[in-house]
Parts: sequence; C-alpha cells; structure tokens
Amino acid sequence: MFNRTTMSVVSAQIAAMKVALFEVGAYKPSADSLNATPEMFLRTWDQAALSRSINWLRLQNLKGRNIYIRPRGEHPLTLLDDLTAEAIEKMKSEGFDPAVVVETSAGNFQAWVHHGEVLPKKLSTRAAKILANRFGGDPSSADWRHFGRLAGFTNRKDKYRDGRGLFPFVKLIDANGRVYPGAREFLSELRTACQLADRRLQAFPYRVASVHPHRLRTISDFRSKPEYQNDGNRVDLAYAIYALSHGISEDEVRATIASRDLSHKGNTQRQLDYVNRTVQKASVTVQDRSSER
Repeated sequence: MFNRTTMSVVSAQIAAMKVALFEVGAYKPSADSLNATPEMFLRTWDQAALSRSINWLRLQNLKGRNIYIRPRGEHPLTLLDDLTAEAIEKMKSEGFDPAVVVETSAGNFQAWVHHGEVLPKKLSTRAAKILANRFGGDPSSADWRHFGRLAGFTNRKDKYRDGRGLFPFVKLIDANGRVYPGAREFLSELRTACQLADRRLQAFPYRVASVHPHRLRTISDFRSKPEYQNDGNRVDLAYAIYALSHGISEDEVRATIASRDLSHKGNTQRQLDYVNRTVQKASVTVQDRSSER
C-alpha cells in the first residue's frame, strides 16, 4: 500500500467520523519492567494535523506499533469491536447502519455508529454496552472512549505475520459518515432506561453490587496471591488490569492503588506519577488484549 493510498484511506475514515479532534495512539507492546514507560505515543490532532502526520504514523507502524484512533472528549460515536460480517449485516437490517466499517484482520471488523448528537460519558458507555450485547461485539471494548484501529496501516500482531514476515493492512470497508436510521428511537429508549436505572439506584443505593453476578476481586485478593511474592508493583499492575477489564473506572483504580503506603516512591508528585503510570500501562494492556483482530 503506497503512501497516497494510505492518505486517501485515512482521510476517508476521519471525515466519516465527523468529529473535530482525535486522539491517535501508536502502541507497541513492551516486555519491559513495570516502571518502564509504556510504549504508547498519544497525540491529539484535528483532521488537518492528522493528515500531515501520516508519514510519522507510517514510520511508527513500520517500527512495530499499532495505530489506533478515537474521538477526543465526548462525542457522537459508538465503537463496536470484534464483529463478524454477519453482525454488520444484522446491524444494517435493524436500522443501525455503521458510519464507518474497518476490517482489522480477515473476517474481523470494527464498526463506528453515529448517533447524530454528542452523548455524555455515562450515556455513551451505556449505549456501547447495549449495542455490543445486541450485535455480538467485544464487551470489554464497550465504553465511551475505546480506541479503534485506523485504516491504512498494518495490524502488527505477531499471529497475523505471514510466511514472508509481512503483516496485513487494516482495510476501510465503508465510510459513509451517516447517522443510522434508528438513532432517534434508540436514544429515546436509552435515556428512558437510564432514568429508570438511576431511580432504582436512588431507591436502593446499597444494591449496586448486584450489577455483577459474581463478586469482583479486590486489591486485597491480589495482595494475598503467592505468585506476586508480596511485590507491591506487580500486585498494583495485576489488580489494575483486572479492574479496568471489569468496568471499574480509572479514577477508582487510582484511588485503590493509592490506598497503600507509597511513601517509598518519594514525594507526593512521585507517588502520583507512579499511580498514573501503573493505570496507563494497565489501560494499554487491556486495550491490546481486547484487540484480537
């Protein structure tokens, strides 16, 4: 795929997503220790800046980094990940025509649906979970700000390397940019469901745990595991990966990690840096694990 083709594919995808700002990540899994900086280069660009940066992204892709994209801040899109071709057709037949469809590997697709209005974070995450469940998407990728792949670059997962040592390109299948026909009805039903859930929560505030059919593990559970050998760094990272993959917010994970004595890390700022670094590494690990495409 020549650079001109990459330019046209990227331009088509970002135009169809119809947002002002993007966060673009160039991520390469690292086997380094916990305290190493995760190899995620994260940039915030508008469409013009992103287009000017394609050569830099191609270089990072050649160096082994996967190229991801998501809207910056609250936005009107929902990403459905790890879909089959049959799921895409089902979406269309039920009025959820995607604005963007990307084939991340042979027979594996991501779809961005456009709601026609910016959704607040809570509503956006609820929409993602409902749609992922409805169309068989990856539930661990169902939230308001998950990364999708940017078409025009190679999928650098080792399992996709062919006998010649080459990786497949992420393909742009569709980029119509349209709001799906059922948007107004779906959002109305979604808001009603959220209002009812909020009322139930206010009436029964101590039944929040019932959202999870099984008790989620706490950081204490990880601290008691012999395989971590009382290594606080390993415990914190393992817990953070587990918690984020089970829908616990980053802020809550940070607070939990900070609950132990971190004075050996240095002053307050150094302690905060350690907590943020751990959560960031856990976040990109969860992202990488969920990107089986």
